[in-house]
Order: sequence, then structure tokens, then C-alpha cells
Amino acid sequence: MSEVKVNKISPRTGTTFTVGDAGDTITTAGNISANAVAATSLTVNGQSVAALQNPTFTSVSPDTITNAQTSVTITGSNFVSIPIVEAISTTGVITPADSVTFNNSTSLTCNFTLTTDGTYYIRIENNDGLAVRSSTAVLTVSDAPTWTTAAGSLGTIAGDFSGTVATVVATSDSAITYSETTNVLTNASLANCTLNSSTGVISTTDFAGANTTAATYTFTLRATDAEGQTADRQFTLTSSFGATGGGQFN
Repeated sequence: MSEVKVNKISPRTGTTFTVGDAGDTITTAGNISANAVAATSLTVNGQSVAALQNPTFTSVSPDTITNAQTSVTITGSNFVSIPIVEAISTTGVITPADSVTFNNSTSLTCNFTLTTDGTYYIRIENNDGLAVRSSTAVLTVSDAPTWTTAAGSLGTIAGDFSGTVATVVATSDSAITYSETTNVLTNASLANCTLNSSTGVISTTDFAGANTTAATYTFTLRATDAEGQTADRQFTLTSSFGATGGGQFN
């Protein structure tokens, strides 16, 4: 059979056209361009044949990662084993995935090491040359919060003390908010303190509340940055009784 090449045609949906002297016919139920076939169905001489499909992009999870190598799952459709996957910075820098695992036609698992913070588009190119790029920068690379304040004891405080007990500090490349994941520090029946979510200041109007015996309170604080990344750290505060005048003893 001789080879037949058809160039520079763009038939409309449902078009039937004849190729060659033998009168071979091709019918499309999608669109054919000079670059690629992307028909929803294709019939050659009355026989249905598989048409190439452009891949599509739906989502990436997680959508925020750090600079360390991280595994992400990309969902979409019409993926062909094994595609090329790239992260494209909004500055135009292209970084190929370290590895690509083809799960199925709608799911890929990719490892990325992106050393520069920023936002990235995701591009997938099948081995047939058809490709898609996300319409927006869907992947954020950001530093996770890190604690400056060492874990462990924040001090020994006289029972009934009123004022600032301690200040905890965490840093990130965006604003930090502080919260307690336990129910000890801010429990009125236990440490009886408040935590300023913006500054990390721990204060009280009556440390240890109604408790009248020395105790150590163990609690966990969480630092969360603007990208939703978190870091937890465990601390303790100890109450003391019997001292006069009240005050903070570190």
C-alpha cells in the first residue's frame, strides 16, 4: 500500500473527504488540523479507528510544596504512558519532573525539586506530541514555617501571676499565625492563658487559675503561614506556689 499524506486541511465536524485515486474516505466527528488529529471519532472507509486526544489538566495535589523533592499527583484525562511533565515558573523557567509515574489515563504521580519559591504552571506532553498546560499557575513553592523558639520549657511561673508569660516565635516567607492544637494552655481549668495568634505572646490574668499546687502544663502550638503550611512544637509551663509577691521565674 502506498503512503498517502494529507496536508493543510481543516474539515469541519462531521466532514467526509476522499483521499487518493482509490477513493478512500475519512469521516470525522471532531476536528482535524494540520498539526494533530483531535477528533472525537474517526472513520476510515467505514471502519472506526481510534483518534488521538489532547490531554487535559484538572488539578495538582498538594498544590503547595517546599523546595525539597516532593511527590504530587496530577489529574486530568487522555494521558499516555509515559508523558513528559514540566513545571513552568511565571518567570518562564522550565523544570522537568524528576520522575513521572503513569497511574492511568487520568492520573500521574510526579516528583519535583523546585529550588525557587514562586508559582508554577504544569505542562503535560504525551509521547504522541499532544500537550496541555494548566491555564493558571497552579503549584506554589513556599518555605514551610520554622520555629525559632526551642521546644520544651518556657519557664516556671508563680501561681496567680498576671501579665506576659512568654513569647514564642516562628518564621516563614509569609505571615505566621499561632494556634494551640491541644486544650491545655488556653484551658481555664489548667494553665489559664491566652495566645495572641498574630504575635505569639502568651499572657494571663491568673496563671494556673483555681489550681493551688505546683504543676507542669504540656501543650502543642502550631505555626501556620499564608500558604497553609504548618509546623508544630511542644512546650511546657510550670506553676509554682508559696512565693510572695508573684512574678515570673525563668
